[in-house]
Amino acid sequence: MNDIETTDEPTPRNVLAKQGVAAVAEIAGGLLLLIMHVFLGRLRPFGMVLGLVIGSIGFGSLLSKDREAKKPGIILAVAGILELLFQFGNAPIKAFSGFLFILLCFGLLTLGVFNGIKFFKGLNSRR
Repeated sequence: MNDIETTDEPTPRNVLAKQGVAAVAEIAGGLLLLIMHVFLGRLRPFGMVLGLVIGSIGFGSLLSKDREAKKPGIILAVAGILELLFQFGNAPIKAFSGFLFILLCFGLLTLGVFNGIKFFKGLNSRR
């Protein structure tokens, strides 16, 4: 039923384009979130705005009909909540939420790398 079928047909162009864009956006998003959290997240007004923007983008992605957009949407929604917890929590909550936020950034990077690998495999199938 859910078995993977291998075919010799090349990957369609629209699938390749979607995978490539997703890979670049997820890798760039993971790096950008990590950099913004390290530098701007320490300042409370910027951190609050960062948490609200990240969370709203994540919840917006969750409303998408595309299944592949929901994975990064979940990561971004949770990252937004964690950034707000980092801003308003006490010391143990700040430490734990900051640690989880960094883990989510690396999760988004990993998701982008996997999409990049799928993109390059699909690109090679078109040769």
